[in-house]
Amino acid sequence: MVTTKPKIADRVVPSHVVVDGSNLATEGRGAPSLKQLNEAVLAFMKEYPKTQVTVVVDASFGHRIDKKEAAEFSEAIANGELVTPPAGAVGRGDGFVLMIADKVKATVVSNDSYQEFHDMYVWLFEPGRLIGGKPVPHVGWVFVDRLPVRVKTDAPPRRGVPNKTAPIPRPTSRPPVGTAPRPSPRQPVRATTKEPPATASTRAPSPSAVNSVEQFESFAAKFAVGARIKGVVESFASHGAYVRIGEVAGYLPVRLMKNPAPRTPREHVKIGEALVLQVSDFNHSRRSIEVSLLPVEKPTAKPPVKPVKRTATTRIAKRRRRRD
Repeated sequence: MVTTKPKIADRVVPSHVVVDGSNLATEGRGAPSLKQLNEAVLAFMKEYPKTQVTVVVDASFGHRIDKKEAAEFSEAIANGELVTPPAGAVGRGDGFVLMIADKVKATVVSNDSYQEFHDMYVWLFEPGRLIGGKPVPHVGWVFVDRLPVRVKTDAPPRRGVPNKTAPIPRPTSRPPVGTAPRPSPRQPVRATTKEPPATASTRAPSPSAVNSVEQFESFAAKFAVGARIKGVVESFASHGAYVRIGEVAGYLPVRLMKNPAPRTPREHVKIGEALVLQVSDFNHSRRSIEVSLLPVEKPTAKPPVKPVKRTATTRIAKRRRRRD
């Protein structure tokens, strides 16, 4: 089951989503648009401000968008704001999206049903694992929970319509004699030293965890929400930036950089820039620390409840209720 946060207004908030960028960028269009994808992601982050977002696009995405967006696309790839599958990946972009979501138990944001992957990723049919989105005129992007359309096994395949997202076919028979490539000369085998087994102190944190347990608990005990800290921008992510705060890593989303939020983190901060920040939230499950450049309201302590003084009148009323 996917790790989720409590329901808010009868809606389950996912902790991590993988956005099928090629799908949302092409929704209602003949060719993908980087501008439309950016608007969709910003709208989703506004509706789900506490959700971590990873945006994945096809390897051919940069060749299909408008030439005016090519430079911005290259910068987004170089800075880690968008992720593309490795060359020759089986299943291409769709397979890579589902592989990431399966690894971190994330929710997928896409209007695709991924029919060729139903047998491999049965969790697609679990409630809350697939969210669709559409731009509505005069309203903006609207996101709804959906279930994938099941494959009809008795339906004949359509002719003349190639399946661009299907896995790459593999040869089932050996090549004819004489066509095999020449084997490369053997390389000498280098002696390798066996690494010692990882211990509790040397083992790296899980991929979904940002900081170690000791680092996170030490920071949370020292700094509360609203505390002012200093950090240095280390790298960019999907619509956010990672900052180094001493020994721990923090995340600065674009929605907390300025108001209104910039389109990309590169428009407001630079790698290596020192910032004065405020702690805005803690995610204990991922051991992540969210920081902000905007003012953060400190949580107000609730006033102590005054004890109710018992009088003779209240004691008599209490006895009468017991008798009844």
